[in-house]
Parts: sequence; C-alpha cells; structure tokens
Amino acid sequence: MTETTERSGGSIRRFHSSEADVRLACFPHAGGAASYFFQVSRQLSAVADVLAVQYPGRQERRKEPFIPDVTELADVLTAELRQWADRPLALFGHSMGALVAYEVARRLEQEGIKPVVLFASGRAAPSLSRDEGVHLRSDAGLLAKVRELGGTAGALLEDPDVVEMLMPAIRNDYRAVETYRHTPGPPLACPLVVFTGDADPQVTAAGAQAWDAFSTGGFELNTYSGGHFFLDAHAADVLGKIRSRLEG
Repeated sequence: MTETTERSGGSIRRFHSSEADVRLACFPHAGGAASYFFQVSRQLSAVADVLAVQYPGRQERRKEPFIPDVTELADVLTAELRQWADRPLALFGHSMGALVAYEVARRLEQEGIKPVVLFASGRAAPSLSRDEGVHLRSDAGLLAKVRELGGTAGALLEDPDVVEMLMPAIRNDYRAVETYRHTPGPPLACPLVVFTGDADPQVTAAGAQAWDAFSTGGFELNTYSGGHFFLDAHAADVLGKIRSRLEG
C-alpha cells in the first residue's frame, strides 16, 4: 500500500491506495477535516479503499467558500461519490458527519445506488436535531463548547493562531448542524450500524436507539464508555466492527 494523499479534485482524499472490493467514504465531524481519517485509512486499507471527505473551507480547501447547509453539502458530495460507485460503497460519519453521510445515503439510494452499510457515530437520529444556538455564540463561547466535547485536537486549541484558523470552519459547521431539519421520507434499505458513547452530552441512549426507524435493512447499536469522542479510546474495537462488516 502506498501512503500518498491522492486527490481526485473536489472533496475526496485517498491516503492509501487500495484495490479492495469495497470503498468506504468517511465524513468528518464539525470543524474536522479529512486528515482525521488517516489512521482509519491505514488500518482498513486491506479491506476497503478509504475515501476521506474534505469539506470546503478547510486545510488545502481553505480558500473555497463554506457550505452552511447539510442538505446542500450532501447534494455536492453525492455528485462526487457517484463517480466512485464502480465498487460497492459504504459510508461512515461521526457527529456532523453522521448526518451528512445519512443524507448522502438517501440520495444514493434514490439514484439506485444502495450503500453496503451506513456507519453513524456520535449523533442522535436525524429527526432529533435541535438548535441550541451554539453557532451564534461569541468565539469564546463556541470554543468553550468545542472544549466541552473534547474534539478537534485539544492541545491545538491553546494556540491563538490555530484557533483563529479553525474558528470559521467550526462556526460554519455548527450552523449547518443546528439549522438542519429532517425531511420525512422512506427509510434506508441499507444496513445501519450506530456507535455511541454512554457519557456523550449530545446523544442520549434513546437518541442513538432512535436510528432504528431509519432503515429497513437491519440495525445494530454499539455503546462504548466515554463522551462525544469515545472513538479515540475505542478505535481498535470500532474499526474491528467496521472491518468485520466490510469483509462480510
């Protein structure tokens, strides 16, 4: 496997070349970037061609305008991922990424492209989204929320220059998530696997279980100890479950 960042233009990044039979598209959390999935790509490259999604307005795309709407972002990403559907396609998203991945899965199925499986992590069911006004807070208030959840490389948030660089993307993404409203429609046909932390302040046990109504293809809920970024402590087990699904 090579370890080069391969770009296809637009949103898709490939950190490791893989000839695996299935592709796994990974969607980052609010304020996150494609690089969050580098280790996912490295560890799963034997079983999946990992496509890490880079939203506009961050890292090497920082000069591109943000997309402050989940459904509009899903429209753009679906059009790009359609080009990668020559192999079976699975989707994984954490937090905001779970919403985006879900909306992309809906669009793909409407076009006759059924994902192998949708992995939704760190997010309550789409119908339970609510606006807490976090995106309207001052920079200090928004930063306090990010620190509370423990995301976006905590130590980096102590560097004022880094915070200044990250803040526009974080604010944009919180706006996108908080203004999202689920549009009723048929449930997904693909299997749905949900991961959640038992101490996540954003996702109750009932909120995670509520995903069950969003697919007729089978539902599995995996609960771990930890908060919103439980993934960091349980990466081996989560990736093991993803690997098993993709191999199956």
